[in-house]
Amino acid sequence: MNEALIKLIQTRMPFGKYKGRYLLDLPEPYLVWFRQKGFPAGKLGEMLASVYEIKLNGLEQMLRPLCRKYQ
Repeated sequence: MNEALIKLIQTRMPFGKYKGRYLLDLPEPYLVWFRQKGFPAGKLGEMLASVYEIKLNGLEQMLRPLCRKYQ
């Protein structure tokens, strides 16, 4: 299993309205807002951009079984 994917599944939002939620559980409108305003710098921004792309392309359900295993 790709370590970056596991890290993405295990990471929680560290701030804001959705603090404490797993990144994959963030609502799509919130990710769209970040996309429009700019993702944060660094690893968190990269992970948020990845989750945005995952949801945009309808791939979220493919990751759900992994969430149960790694969260």
